[in-house]
Amino acid sequence: MFRNREDAALQLAQQLKRRPLREPVVLGIPRGGVVLGAVLADQLGADLDIVLARKLRAPDQPELALGAVSEDGEVYLKDHARVILGDDTDYLEAERRYQMAEIARRQKLFRQVRPRVSVEGRSVIVTDDGIATGSTMFAALHVVRGEKAHEVIVAVPVAPHNRLTEIRSWCDTLVCLLAPEHFWGIGQFYEDFTQVEDEEVLNLLRAHAPVA
Repeated sequence: MFRNREDAALQLAQQLKRRPLREPVVLGIPRGGVVLGAVLADQLGADLDIVLARKLRAPDQPELALGAVSEDGEVYLKDHARVILGDDTDYLEAERRYQMAEIARRQKLFRQVRPRVSVEGRSVIVTDDGIATGSTMFAALHVVRGEKAHEVIVAVPVAPHNRLTEIRSWCDTLVCLLAPEHFWGIGQFYEDFTQVEDEEVLNLLRAHAPVA
């Protein structure tokens, strides 16, 4: 159990400090991942940036992920997506457009204070406040893996035990503090899991922006 996102990030930082890192950059997945990312960046002497990906919601079950879409428009679908959707490609395309519009909104909002950082040749740490289905993380990693990083490290406080093998296949290193067999939601592992708003993300990005 973590007190809050900051506490989780400090525990992750202790694990990451044991590793040699090459010009590290931390990429937080908004919104909650940016809170962890800011703490990790401070603790590791790293740059802070974001990577944008959005869950694709199942029809009539918004908490169930069909998959996710990355900021480059690439769609990642879970195996069960085709079972749920059948031949309904119209729903998937409409959901993809909706989530891409939200990604575009966040790009416009967040990139005005934090232009995209180059990750080529660097140790890249991708973080979020936890992994549930893994769809959003996989979509985010798809973006990062195409940018010639020195290494890609996924650092999360908690993820279901049955997701770890798949996550490891998408990165060079996985640092996960808790991997429970019984997992109902990320929030169950936090005493304080207050929703993070856009303004908090903006403030963190401003505080970690490079000095002109």
